[in-house]
Order: sequence, then C-alpha cells, then structure tokens
Amino acid sequence: MTNKLKSWQGWLLFGVSMVVVFILGLLVSSLMERRAEVISVFNNRRTPMSGIVAQNEKFKDDFPREYKTWKDTEDTSFRSDFFQGSEAVDVLEERPEIVIMWAGYAFSKDYTTPRGHMHAIEDVTRSLRTGAPMTETDGPQPATCWTCKSPDVPRMMEAMGIANFYKSKWGALGSEIVNPIGCADCHEPENMNLQISRPALIEALERQGTDIKNATQQEMRSLVCAQCHVEYYFKGDGKYLTFPWDKGFTCEDMETYYDEINYYDYIHPLSKAPILKAQHPDYELSKMGIHGQRGVSCADCHMPYKSEGGVKFSDHHIQSPLAKIDRTCQVCHRESEETLIQNVRERHGKAYAALDHLTSELAKAHIEAKFAWEKGATETQMKPVLDLIRKAQWRWDFAGATHGGSFHAPQEFMRIIHNGLDNTLQARLVISKVLAKLGYTDDVPMPDISTKAKAQAYIGLDMEKEKATKAGFMKTIVPQWIQKAKENGRLEQM
Repeated sequence: MTNKLKSWQGWLLFGVSMVVVFILGLLVSSLMERRAEVISVFNNRRTPMSGIVAQNEKFKDDFPREYKTWKDTEDTSFRSDFFQGSEAVDVLEERPEIVIMWAGYAFSKDYTTPRGHMHAIEDVTRSLRTGAPMTETDGPQPATCWTCKSPDVPRMMEAMGIANFYKSKWGALGSEIVNPIGCADCHEPENMNLQISRPALIEALERQGTDIKNATQQEMRSLVCAQCHVEYYFKGDGKYLTFPWDKGFTCEDMETYYDEINYYDYIHPLSKAPILKAQHPDYELSKMGIHGQRGVSCADCHMPYKSEGGVKFSDHHIQSPLAKIDRTCQVCHRESEETLIQNVRERHGKAYAALDHLTSELAKAHIEAKFAWEKGATETQMKPVLDLIRKAQWRWDFAGATHGGSFHAPQEFMRIIHNGLDNTLQARLVISKVLAKLGYTDDVPMPDISTKAKAQAYIGLDMEKEKATKAGFMKTIVPQWIQKAKENGRLEQM
C-alpha cells in the first residue's frame, strides 16, 4: 500500500525545491560572474607584459586589490610573542647569549627580525651583516645575498648568467637590485600563473628526482615560498646557492649531507668547533607538521582569501595568520579567536622555553671549551667536544631560525631542541673530564654577557667602528645606488 503525499506536503516539497534551485542558481551565477571578471581582467589589461618585469608598480592598474594588500606589508605595527610579529626586534638585545653562538660570524653583529616584503631591500642593505662596501669590487659578501630580496634578481641572472651572478660582489649590484620582493617573484607577468623564478629550488628538486612542472596549483602555493624560506648554503668559491636536500628534508638528513662534504660555515673562535649556520628551514619543517601533511599550503594561512566588491582574491599582506584569524584559522577550526590564540601561545611558550634552555647551556659549552683550550687541552682530547658542539648548534639554529616552526611542526621542533640539548650536555660533560685530566676541577668562570654590548665586547667586536663604517656607507653609497636606479628607469621616481 503506497502513502500519498497530502496536498500541503506536495506544495511544501515544491517550495523547498524551488528555493534550493534558486540558491544554486545564485551560486552558479556568482561563480560565472567572478570567472567572467577574471577573464575580463586578463583580456583587457591596461599594462600587458611579457618576460621579466621587476617593477611592482607596473602591476598596480590591472591588479589593484592584490597590489594594495602587497603594499600593506610596509606596515610593521602587528606585534606578537616570540618574534612572530612584523615589527623589527633586536634579537641579540633580547637574547645576548646568542652573540656567543655566532661569535666569528656576521650574525653576532646584528640580527633583527625580518619585517614585511616591502622592507626586504632596505633591511638587507642597512644590516651590519652585509658590511659596508665602498666600491663595486669590495665588500665581504657575495651577490648571492641578494637572491631572495628582489624581482630584479631573475632579471640580472638572465643578463649575467646564474653562476656569474652568484660569484659577483654584493656591492657591485646595489644599483640593480632595487625593487623589493613582489609580483614577478611568484607570478609570470604575462598570465599571472604561479612560477618558480629562482633556480636553486628547481635544481634541488631535480636532484631528488622531482620535476616541478608536475606540481599542482595547491603545491605551487607553497613552492613559491620555498624559493626562499628554506635552508641553503653558498657552495664553493663561486658561492653558488644550493639547497642541501639531496638526502631529505630533516635536520639529520641535511647534517649528513654537510658532513659528507666536510662543510662548515665558520670556525667558532671560542670553542674552535666547525659550525653549520642554519638559515630559515620554514618549508622543510612545515612539511613535517599536521597542516603540511594534510595539504594546507603556506598561502592558505599567510595569504588567505579576501572578498571585496564581490571579488575574491588572495590577500598579499603576508604576515602572521594571527593578524587575521577569522580568515585563517577559523576557516577550518570552529573555536573562538581567544581559544585559538591561547593555543598558539601555549605551543610557542613551551617550545621557546626549551629553546632558551638550550641557548643558555650551549653558550656555556662554547665558553668552557675555550677555557679547556687555554688550560692546554689537545686536539685529540677536544675532538669529541667539537663534534658534539657542532651537532648541538646545528639543532639549536635549525629550530631557532624558523619563522613559526614551533607551530608548523611542534613535535619535530621539540624533538630537534631536546636532541640538541642532549648533545650540549654531553659536550659539557666531556669538557669537565678533559679539565679534570688537566688538573682543574673547579667550576669554569663565566663572563658577564648579560647584555648584547657585553657579549659583543667579550668576543672581541668593536661595534662602534662597525656602526660608524655602516653609517658612512648608508649616507654616501646607498643614495648613489638609488639615484642611478631611478635615472636608468629601474625604480619608480618617488
């Protein structure tokens, strides 16, 4: 026996069906309108382009929303715990013991947290780490240091050749590398497809057997960031930019790579350990966390979608996701903003407490090793110490150099830190045994390194001279670079 619908039930079902059809129609219409608008933008561009276009201003008329939000990276007002904001923070002032770890390396002179992409050229130019070249042929740093700072880099690589670009001097290209990180770093100017404009990433993936041409759009939304937010080193006399990924992405994989080629960035003047200086392995660590494993891209959190005037576009104001949590975390997580922020703070807090502990112990290890050498320790006695310090510092720097690594992959972050702490404590134990054999059993006297200035003085830096030399460079040479770039049409006349 079949049950017939009552009259009112039939009309209700009809009404609901009409509402569903109407809503679906609106959705399809909206999608078609947005697609038509996108097609219209590309078919009616005011500034059609091809090749390498370094000047970001040329994209402004065709992509005003993206351009405006990119310009917003000039804003440095967002503050966050643990150096995760957009303001410039003097990390050495906040953590003076770090000066000890980087003794003998330019980072001991200056390490200020990076600001937004709009400040990329300004920040690397004014940093004490890049020195003060007074001509186009001097200066301590290679042109490789420019690689991630500007869309002018691909232009110069094409003009000079990749290898010739790397082995040039940093100061020699000051009037050429003038436009800050922007549009053409990640987009093909002709069609705005995502692109990899830096060869080092392509070369690294090729050595792993991966063809980047097969990457999906979602993968590209992270790979464009992986051009720069990675661990790298300058290979050989030509200072060729290289990613040490041949054996894998983990801290240990890269350490094995470096060990097999007997590579080190510098010899520490206190402990005499051959040190590996980590850069910022953000991409590598993000792949090991739950978000990366589930296919969340860098852009999903750092460049969330935004709607304006019925148009959906990626927000190019790249910064901490906590600055716009309603369009980042809350897209997937339904907890309140307060709960999500507290969750992030707790993760960062626990991770950085462990990192601070490692920092303190590792600084002592370097100082105690110096003391052992002064007491007459031999190379044979100190070799296990140097090996342990090298391992410990690599892990300390690998974790500490990441931007948000304690959130991207908290378990891996903590594993690396605790491994580094284990190596540090082993090193200090071996040093105490060496000192005992040399007849010294008291505590090693520790210097006063309670401030950045005291720590820098302890390792022998003349910071007044460093600052004066840099000030002279900023006052005389940099204005010449800017003027020359404007005269040659490489920089907008402001």
